[in-house]
Amino acid sequence: MAEIILNVDVRDGVGTGGARAARRAGFVPGVLYGGDQAPVALSVNEKDFRKSLYTGKLLGHLVTLKYGDETQPVIAKDVQFDPVSDRPLHFDLMRVDKKAPVKISIPVHFKNADEAPYARQGGSLEVVRHDVEISVRADQIPEELIVDLAKAQMGDTIRMSDIALPKGATATITDRDFVIATIKVSSAAQSAAADDAADAAAADAAPVETEAKTEE
Repeated sequence: MAEIILNVDVRDGVGTGGARAARRAGFVPGVLYGGDQAPVALSVNEKDFRKSLYTGKLLGHLVTLKYGDETQPVIAKDVQFDPVSDRPLHFDLMRVDKKAPVKISIPVHFKNADEAPYARQGGSLEVVRHDVEISVRADQIPEELIVDLAKAQMGDTIRMSDIALPKGATATITDRDFVIATIKVSSAAQSAAADDAADAAAADAAPVETEAKTEE
């Protein structure tokens, strides 16, 4: 994965007024926090920020923050958007140590659903968790957690133990092997089965016609 570098400026003006001024100047305001240091108000050129954001590799991933000649690893924890224009309005960055564990939510991706046995049997995938929080080294954060459904059968339950994690990574929920998804009979399949059963019952209840014997 290509490294994402955010070139930032330190904002003098903080609060709502400072953020608005940054946006008017074509920047996205943000805050850097974490570690044993005080929060720092930042801004990033909006065009550059959009390019990094729309790669899909910014939010929740390790990013290099660059200020002048200084660099440091951070994780983009949150981005707020305008509900109408979808313009990025604000971002939060967290200081990290590349080799130290961080807690972060990772999206779950299900593959080979179309080839799965349950798909041919009228089953459907019901997702319980679309993302899972894990503890993982900052430089080993996966883009997604993969669930391979190639052999999934009707009635199967997919649990956290079915997902392969990076070496040393663990789920933050440790007291149970929690459910990620289940395979169930779809409503369409249930309706079709009910119709077939009704047709079979009607056929069994139909009177049997017999030919009358005639006397010679």
